[in-house]
Amino acid sequence: MSFEDDMKRLETIAAKLRNSDTSLDESIALFEEGVKLTKRLDEQLTKTERKVEILLGDADVDSDSVEIVPFGEAEEAELGKTD
Repeated sequence: MSFEDDMKRLETIAAKLRNSDTSLDESIALFEEGVKLTKRLDEQLTKTERKVEILLGDADVDSDSVEIVPFGEAEEAELGKTD
């Protein structure tokens, strides 16, 4: 299944789980399927994120070592104009 198909299925599962007419056994089976889909989607997103990092040349950057700065302040810091 594609990422989009998996997302649609996950949305369907969530809707069924919110429905009070779903039996306990069906709810458990749906929940299990949803967990598996979530793991697969997370893996796909992680792989895609890694590809983007490689394409942008940030493959060696550790996300924990990156300082997040509000937009605009990064340019000021580079120019030495910090407040």
